Amino acid sequence: MADRPGIDTLTEQQAAAELAELARLIARANEAYHTKDAPEISDADYDALKVRNAAIEGRFPHLKRPDSPSEQVGAPPAQGFTQVRHKVRMLSLSNAFAPEDITEFDARIRRYLGLSSDAPLAFTAEPKIDGVSLSLRYEGGELVQAATRGDGSVGENVTANARTISDIPARIDNAPEVLEVRGEVYMAHADFAALNERQAQRGEKPFANPRNAAAGSLRQLDPRITAERPLRFFAYAWGELSKPLADTQTGALKRLAGFGFAVNPLTELCDGPDAMLVHYARIEQMRAELGYDIDGVVYKIDDLGLQARLGFRSSTPRWAIAHKFPAETAWTRLVAIDIQVGRTGALSPVARLHPVTVGGVVVSNATLHNEDYIAGRDASGNPIRGGKDIREGDWVQVYRAGDVIPKVADVDLSRRPEGAQPYVFPTTCPECGSDAIREEGDSVRSCTGGLICPAQAVEKLRHFVSRAAFDIEGLGARQVEQLYRDGWVREPADIFTLRERYGPGRPTQLKNREGWGEKSANNIFEAIDERRKIPLARLIFSLGIRHVGEVAAADLARHFGTWQALVAAVDTAAPAAECHLQADAAEAAERQAAAQEGRRARIKPARDAVWEGLTPEARAAWDDLTGIDGIGATVAVALVTSFRQEAERASIDRLVEHLEVEPDEGRQVTDSPVAGKTVVFTGTLERMTRAEAKARAEALGARVSGSVSAKTDLVVAGPGAGSKEKKARELGVEIIDEDGWFELVGTP
Repeated sequence: MADRPGIDTLTEQQAAAELAELARLIARANEAYHTKDAPEISDADYDALKVRNAAIEGRFPHLKRPDSPSEQVGAPPAQGFTQVRHKVRMLSLSNAFAPEDITEFDARIRRYLGLSSDAPLAFTAEPKIDGVSLSLRYEGGELVQAATRGDGSVGENVTANARTISDIPARIDNAPEVLEVRGEVYMAHADFAALNERQAQRGEKPFANPRNAAAGSLRQLDPRITAERPLRFFAYAWGELSKPLADTQTGALKRLAGFGFAVNPLTELCDGPDAMLVHYARIEQMRAELGYDIDGVVYKIDDLGLQARLGFRSSTPRWAIAHKFPAETAWTRLVAIDIQVGRTGALSPVARLHPVTVGGVVVSNATLHNEDYIAGRDASGNPIRGGKDIREGDWVQVYRAGDVIPKVADVDLSRRPEGAQPYVFPTTCPECGSDAIREEGDSVRSCTGGLICPAQAVEKLRHFVSRAAFDIEGLGARQVEQLYRDGWVREPADIFTLRERYGPGRPTQLKNREGWGEKSANNIFEAIDERRKIPLARLIFSLGIRHVGEVAAADLARHFGTWQALVAAVDTAAPAAECHLQADAAEAAERQAAAQEGRRARIKPARDAVWEGLTPEARAAWDDLTGIDGIGATVAVALVTSFRQEAERASIDRLVEHLEVEPDEGRQVTDSPVAGKTVVFTGTLERMTRAEAKARAEALGARVSGSVSAKTDLVVAGPGAGSKEKKARELGVEIIDEDGWFELVGTP
């Protein structure tokens, strides 16, 4: 720097040339430091370049470059997060809360793998960090991409922000050509306290807890803000690999540690449930002294070969589980009980509470489940909480565990206000005044208003644009509710005609609405267009059909493959669904009559009489639908009911006209001898467990059903096969044994 002329002697031409050179030198230094982890200049020299650049800009502000180093930290500020599709899905974990859940986890794995109770089976146990999941992609040892989990399939590109975290190496040596490291971004307690102190000094709002602070810091559009936040990173897993890291979970973690990643030192190898529970208790005792938040312990099968055999459910791995810590509790006053109407019409009671901190989070609302729970009884009429009901004004115990919705657990009758009255659950909808009925055997009271009920319409739209459904960027719950209230969007299909109704050139335009502008309106239109192509499972889930959650939607998509096939099956099965409901009613009537007459109920004749006259096609479609693993009569009836309501079906049809529905990815296998076929396994399988057989068949593109019908293509029958094999012979369905199955599809 000594040979550079003084700032005061620079001409305008010299200043412009030097600013260009400084921009180049500083950009190169940033790349060497942040991207390659191989600094080319000292910190002092780097700072001197930045000071020189700022001084010249101070004298010649009109010469400040668009790529000025004074506006950058490591990389230019992002204008928004682009989306990243994960090569390997980032799944969540199923939860356990009691010791017996862990014993069952072990037993379930042994059943799946066909292992005896005394066969050796090792697990890893590690603290479950309460932070933000992050995936880091390295190619040739270079960090090329960092992405949040998002919905598991698509996350946000936060590469520039991840580069500012000191625990994340910019370059690693001797790594596989492709290495995707996964872990958790978190904030230590001491760092969190210091951050909130700085927030207070600046007059800014403090963060509620370290997890929120970590999430907000990682998702800053300007990486300079992230760089100021004290974020840390623990590595615990991996995604796409060009070459395996090891044969075991523990071996792979050692490799990650060797690459320079922080791996939790409390990770331990356990030889079964007893050892796992001992380590769980040890970690729980240490929890308050760790210096960072954890909300449980994660157990994983150590053998990676067994992990591969166990595979995945629709949203969770079979080989791992999160053992959550007990719920944290606090006492507060119940101010009021409000009724919310959900997208299916269910009336849900919500406790409005005097704000109280539970587990580091301020809670002002909690669920009260249903009218029975408020009354102090279960669905069968048996007392809960000792029969104590819940009344407005009561002092109640609130609990929460992790991110679970807070719940009211108990009531302190000694503090009940004088004159407090039992809560009377409404029998009419508070939103539209329609009757709110409770069907036999159901614990929930529901509004009968359907589409005339504004709460149901709004909630359906809010659900439709939610993250797991259409996830339209910029069109969230608040925006869609506003558009509904103003009459611009009354049903999902209306979202996809917004541009033609309120876009450029129209008399009334979205850009002219309060809170909108030309750029935000165009962004919404483009985001909507990007969602015209939608995976089948997301479409099914987005419809908000009762009992059809994400898992059921994925099961249906995997089985039917296309929207057209699903609709045809549901329509064909409709008469059978009506028979099913009639059979339930006939059974109930027969039981009641038998009880009055003091005789034994004749259930089978009562039910069979209802099914007489049903066409074979309808019965086969019903058997196929209810035979899907995870889909029973309850979901099937819900589907039929939704599709047969004239107004709702018309609304669905109008929506689909605007969409390109992608076939389910699990149905895209075409070079398999069983792709697209419906397979039933029956009898005893000796070379594989039933669960392994199902997973293998689905991986090859087959549908696996639990019952034999005219739509069944193949029955794999082991020793002891009974009625299913008999029915297959009657229908002329092909039957093979287990050896024949392996000859057909090959060994895994």
